[in-house]
Amino acid sequence: MKQRIDEMEDFVKGHDAIVEYSEVLVRRLIEKVTVFEKNIVIDFKSGVSVAVEI
Repeated sequence: MKQRIDEMEDFVKGHDAIVEYSEVLVRRLIEKVTVFEKNIVIDFKSGVSVAVEI
């Protein structure tokens, strides 16, 4: 898992700034996005999940 996180971090750092949607980046980093009534959960391929209140 640590290796996957390091690989993704290196991939993201290889881009200067993310200012627009990138299909390549999304497909490389994100496993799935689940939308609930009060939040969105983003599951990354590294195994990390992030919940964002809406």
